[in-house]
Amino acid sequence: MNKLISLLKKLYLFFDEKFITPISRAIYFLFEKLKNNPLHIEKFLNRPMVLVYISLFLSIAVFFLVDSQVITLVETEAEILANEPVTVLYNKESYVVEGLVEHADIILTGRKSALYLAKQLGEHEVVLDLSDYEPSDTPRKVYLSYNQTVDNIDYKLDPAYVTVVIKKKESEQRSISYELLNENKLNEKFSVSNVSMDQTTVIVKGSRDAIDKIATVKALIDLSNPKFTEAITYEVDNIPLVAYDKDGRVLENLEIVPHTISASISFSTYKSTVPLVISTTGDLVAGKSISSITINGKTNYTVDIYGDKEEIDKIKSVPVIIDVNGKGSSGALTFPVSIKKPTGVRSISEMDVKVVVTFGDEKQKTLNITNIRANNLASGLTVNRTSDEAISVQVKGVQSVIDTISEENISAYIDLTNYTAGTHDVDVKIESIDPRVQFVVTSKVNVVISNS
Repeated sequence: MNKLISLLKKLYLFFDEKFITPISRAIYFLFEKLKNNPLHIEKFLNRPMVLVYISLFLSIAVFFLVDSQVITLVETEAEILANEPVTVLYNKESYVVEGLVEHADIILTGRKSALYLAKQLGEHEVVLDLSDYEPSDTPRKVYLSYNQTVDNIDYKLDPAYVTVVIKKKESEQRSISYELLNENKLNEKFSVSNVSMDQTTVIVKGSRDAIDKIATVKALIDLSNPKFTEAITYEVDNIPLVAYDKDGRVLENLEIVPHTISASISFSTYKSTVPLVISTTGDLVAGKSISSITINGKTNYTVDIYGDKEEIDKIKSVPVIIDVNGKGSSGALTFPVSIKKPTGVRSISEMDVKVVVTFGDEKQKTLNITNIRANNLASGLTVNRTSDEAISVQVKGVQSVIDTISEENISAYIDLTNYTAGTHDVDVKIESIDPRVQFVVTSKVNVVISNS
């Protein structure tokens, strides 16, 4: 309020100094000069019609002064109409135009009252007229235009012009495939078993350069559709089509006819029951071994895995890893374990289990094996052992476990990856998935590899 009162006082002093006081002095001076005039100017001015005529004259004079902008009541201002659509005029059936813009800014300048009218009137249409241009590989600079609806304002366009290349439109038939989007949003137990599109070819239209860049045309099937709630077949309409180049980039400035298709999408639920296989990391305290392992109270525990048949059929077990480093001094330990989904598995029937591991005193025994297989021998080579002597294998574990281990239970092999023709000493390895048992082999076998 204090600021407002101060402003009003300043305005009052300004008008008093510039207008009221000078006019009052002029009128006083005029009356002093004319007070003895026989025309009796006071009586003349006191007539009602005289005052009406004077007021009318002054009003008309002020109107013409303001309208002709001799007196400017409002300063010039600017207004921006942002992102106005650009209407492009050309023969869309015959030509393709590169370098077009979809929107432009209109910058209006003028008096506030004129700007207000300009914003309210008209559709503010920005036009790029290419009607008189013919196809050419030479870029052309073409100015945009704006249909101004109010006089006394100026305007500018941003951009003011575009550089375009006009090419002849061609058409070509192309085959289409489909791409599944948002698979992670599909019910985890569902798999897409079949997709049947209502057509397999479309017509693509565009410049020859653009058509030659097409590597593939795909129908984009969105699996996040909320109606996909059951493992049945759905009919889906308005599936968009997109053209890609060899690098997987979407190609613009192409017309695909039709631009959408329909398809039948079938979902199925495929599962397989596989065992959980426990493996360990770390070393137990000296003199201790694992005597038993149970998963949720069971020694043999299985889970159901869901996904595409081709992927699921490759999976024979699901691994579970527990860290036993420094453990074994107590009789038993419980490990809460979160199961990680193997690659290709969309869903698993159980994600968390409890693994109970019991420990006992470590015992050992020695077995002799002669059956050793050769793995990963390169093509065109043969291998033979130079001696048939048995290899000693030390078996470690609690007594009840190692008592069940015999030579027939041991799967021994040598890995010949990257070995070439010649004589070699190769380490013997034991294949085992039982974390309760440890196998130690210190001997090597001597083999001769030759070209077959």
